[in-house]
Amino acid sequence: MGIKLLLEHDKVEGIKNYDTYRKHGGYRAAEKAFKMSTADIVEEVKKSGLRGRGGAGFPTGMKWSFLAKPEGVPRHLVCNADESEPGTFKDRYLMEFHPHLFIEGLLISSFALGSNATYVYIRGEYAWIPEILERAIAEAKHNGWLGKNILGSGFDCEIYVHRGAGAYICGEETALIESLEGKRGNPRMKPPFPAIQGVWMRPTVVNNVETIAAVVPIINMGGDEYAKIGVGKSTGTKLMSACGNINKPGVYEIDMTISVEEFIFSDEYCGGIPKGKRLKACIPGGSSVPILPANLLLKTAKGETRLMNYESMSDGGFVSGSMIGSGGFIVFDEDQCVVRHTMTLARFYNHESCGQCSPCREGTGWMYKILKNIENGKGKISDIDLLWDIQRKIEGNTICPLGDAAAWPVAAAIRHFRDEFEWHVLNPDESQKRNFGLAHYADPIHVAATA
Repeated sequence: MGIKLLLEHDKVEGIKNYDTYRKHGGYRAAEKAFKMSTADIVEEVKKSGLRGRGGAGFPTGMKWSFLAKPEGVPRHLVCNADESEPGTFKDRYLMEFHPHLFIEGLLISSFALGSNATYVYIRGEYAWIPEILERAIAEAKHNGWLGKNILGSGFDCEIYVHRGAGAYICGEETALIESLEGKRGNPRMKPPFPAIQGVWMRPTVVNNVETIAAVVPIINMGGDEYAKIGVGKSTGTKLMSACGNINKPGVYEIDMTISVEEFIFSDEYCGGIPKGKRLKACIPGGSSVPILPANLLLKTAKGETRLMNYESMSDGGFVSGSMIGSGGFIVFDEDQCVVRHTMTLARFYNHESCGQCSPCREGTGWMYKILKNIENGKGKISDIDLLWDIQRKIEGNTICPLGDAAAWPVAAAIRHFRDEFEWHVLNPDESQKRNFGLAHYADPIHVAATA
């Protein structure tokens, strides 16, 4: 069995309640943290090598150290619990089943950053979870962990849960901040960055749920010990949301030394592909990261075993690699149609574009229309090159990363599965049947020789 830090007590009945959580070592890290200086807490997080678990993978301790501390100006911690990335649901799992672990992480992080008012911006579709969080917050406050003069430290802290209205764009930190302030959720131009001018133009740190929760084991065991888990710059454990064509969908906590093949096929994790079907492809880090065909998913372009970590997954860049991103691991078996799934993603990003930037506003809709034509037997070979040109002109030309998120899936699908796009164009009647599978390939490059 792999190392468990966040899901250590996953099978403990009643772990979402304060008394049970406390009985199993809950708030021990907070007690330890309040005996440390805030600078020492930040240093432990730096030493741990913890990287942001929301997608970008930026070092958390370094991000904390950027926080401006002007005299007399309040600072804020904002937790990004929006989790709107298709295929990703591990933050939801933490909030629903381990709310006190999350709140303890918020408390320690708030103390380290000097945030007396901390906000949890939660995805609007998670309608039942705010009640769970607010109940846990009330329990924590009743037991002296929130409010005035916590543990006699002189530090005051309140945690507020703010419900979003269902916009994917509010997963971007500056759009989230705009929405939290009561405005339309449009991304801001940067600089200034939130660490200088965030919520209400005050210094702000934005971290996601898993990142905040990971602070608890870091303080409990120490940054150096935490850094020994994993490999290279991929330290600690990572939560993965596994779904698609697998026998055991769910949330798994992994040591980032395991291989992709082990994660998909071992009984401890995904349990293989149903009905003995073959692996065709995978989106390894949420819908916005490049899809990888099976041969590149299991092995890097150098022929090395691909591991479930930041460096190995990105080996080869976007030509032959991808990203671990937000941990949304979506597996496709041999019967899945890449063109249809790419069209679905394009429709999603077109719908979720805030419209602020012309390349994203116009380009996402254009890509969706072209993909819809190809999928429905009305495409031309020239449309494939047009798609490539459009995504290239969206990527890197928008205020926020939503443009990139829309462009990368299209680029990767064409790069690795161009023959499938061509097949749809040349076989319009067959593509209408929507049963495209490996039987239509003459080239077995997309099939991994895996038991």
